[in-house]
Amino acid sequence: MTDAADIRKHMWKHLADSPFLMVGLTGNDEHSEPMTAQLDKDADSAFWFYTKKGNRIAKGGKAMAQFAAKGHDLFACIKGTLVEEIDPKVIDRYWSKTVEAWYEGGRNDPDLLMMRFDLDNAEIWEADASATGMFKMITGKTIKAGEVGDHTEVAV
Repeated sequence: MTDAADIRKHMWKHLADSPFLMVGLTGNDEHSEPMTAQLDKDADSAFWFYTKKGNRIAKGGKAMAQFAAKGHDLFACIKGTLVEEIDPKVIDRYWSKTVEAWYEGGRNDPDLLMMRFDLDNAEIWEADASATGMFKMITGKTIKAGEVGDHTEVAV
């Protein structure tokens, strides 16, 4: 799967299967933290996070998200911008009992904040080793590019 569009589509499929990322603002010394992305199957240039107003990403700005697929066969580092989502329809669209468990006041909790991650680009690695690559890993031989998967940078 060397076509950038195919790899991009593959990333979104994996993200839908396991929407957990490490997210942090760039340009500061704070660590990234685990967040659960809220995905819209029709919006492949953004995802959303529920958080609290005192959270380290609440101020928004340039950000990075790191993703590892469940099977560890796809990895992505995604650049983008975090902005506050103020549309109540969007906030309601993703609201669930799982989200509600994090907010004492439920949907009307004064500390509730939704952030939208507007995607700029991503660097994606697919770790789908070929038979030759697998044999070389088992026997300790040198692996060449293309024997363990694909790598690309894509606009998202």
